[in-house]
Amino acid sequence: MKDWNPDLYLQFEAERTRPAAELLARIFHPEAKHISDLGCGPGNSTELLYQAYPRANVTGIDSSENMLIQAKQRLPACHFHLSDISTWRPGIPQDIIYANASLQWVPDHDDLLPHLLQQLSDGGVLAFQVPDNLTQPSHALMRKVAMEGAWWEKYSEQILNRSPLLTTERYYDLLASHGYQVDIWRTTFYHVLPSISSIVEWLKSTGLRPFLTPLDEIEQQLFLQQYQAELAKAFTLRQDGHVLLPFPRLFVIASKKRSVVH
Repeated sequence: MKDWNPDLYLQFEAERTRPAAELLARIFHPEAKHISDLGCGPGNSTELLYQAYPRANVTGIDSSENMLIQAKQRLPACHFHLSDISTWRPGIPQDIIYANASLQWVPDHDDLLPHLLQQLSDGGVLAFQVPDNLTQPSHALMRKVAMEGAWWEKYSEQILNRSPLLTTERYYDLLASHGYQVDIWRTTFYHVLPSISSIVEWLKSTGLRPFLTPLDEIEQQLFLQQYQAELAKAFTLRQDGHVLLPFPRLFVIASKKRSVVH
């Protein structure tokens, strides 16, 4: 898959940073000294962590070199490393592991979350939020256009039938079984966008990437035209001409009490 485009991603920086701030606001670990931001992207979420914990060692982790270049320019006081979340192992246990809209790209959460818990220090916190929108029109219509077009053979089964998140109950049980106190909630954001085409622009840098990458330039344009036409059927312009994009997200914070030494 082609590398991420930081400039395209940051077209909606305020909207993308809002859930990151909501997740951070529910973390309680005032003494955190080592913090990692998994899937840090261009550094907008890492900046929130750095502002909240200015004395901590804050490190951003991402699999995109383009994203990390921009993040380093934005936050020269922080550290950034190229790494795959599924195999990431920090050199020192982390007090906070934070992942804003990144874990949905990593499969097998039944294995991933125990792996991340093992990277925490005593009393550490794992905090993540993931989009929960595979059944929303914005994402269901991607698959519809992919399967109905002449390009359908270019897609893998994994793209056409992407695995959903675990259930809320499964996330709770998985983390609680490791002795963590779990705070879990779901929020649907309604992003006010100026037009139907803005939905396309929003998703070109994220959800649409797996559908566009296998296509040549002409096919990409045709795909986007058909996708926008489907969106126009599914979304109604509001009284002021804007469109509301529903965006459900699942938030999870797992905290473990510090061990008592007798």
